Amino acid sequence: MTQYVYGKNVVRQILSADKKVYEVIVSDTFKDKEIQRILKERSISVRSLTKKKMDALLRNDTHQGIAAKIDDYRTYDIDDLTAAVPKGKTPLFIMLDGLEDPHNLGAILRTADCVGADGIILGKHRSVTLTPTVAKVSTGAIDTVKVAVVSNLSQTLEKLKKQGFWVVGADAKNAQDYRQGQYDVPLVLVIGSEGFGISPLVRKHCDYAIALPMAGSVTSLNASVACAVLLYEIYSQRHPLK
Repeated sequence: MTQYVYGKNVVRQILSADKKVYEVIVSDTFKDKEIQRILKERSISVRSLTKKKMDALLRNDTHQGIAAKIDDYRTYDIDDLTAAVPKGKTPLFIMLDGLEDPHNLGAILRTADCVGADGIILGKHRSVTLTPTVAKVSTGAIDTVKVAVVSNLSQTLEKLKKQGFWVVGADAKNAQDYRQGQYDVPLVLVIGSEGFGISPLVRKHCDYAIALPMAGSVTSLNASVACAVLLYEIYSQRHPLK
């Protein structure tokens, strides 16, 4: 199946990656010369619409005046993710347990790309999918970070632990400070849902939990922000300054 994805960064990434594009829609006021040049070079069909008609077609008004019709984003199974880890690299996966906000997934994809994470694991049920909003927020990382969709998160963790992975959950209860974690091992970082955190079954499979200190009056961070802080702590431990 196909879908429209939108936003200048997303479409530019797709065009630069030489991905199959069935059609590009632009608003009648779109003036990005770089994208216009690439479209001309690749001889891609371009349709011009008014902003009002684009808003109606895409059911969104944050498209930045451009959208591309492409095949649905590919997802993987867990074996694909483990097999794709470069030889000699200590793998890092991010499991999202019940995450529902596409903006959070897009932001996590973006950070995952920045720190060189090896993939994201989503549950098949009660979870956000790879939507155009996710693509736009990820600013192209949706094409560079593999996403596995699995039927059972707990069974997936069991499988990974048998392969030598440690599982660390971001959970305020019975947790140690995130700066005390050991991250120089094959690792799965588990981030829970926006409203309920990590589910009890998944929590049981965590080797330990880590928490971010809250020194102000607010008691929690947005899921994607918390994930970003933790991913950079992992990166910092794995790549210390010399």
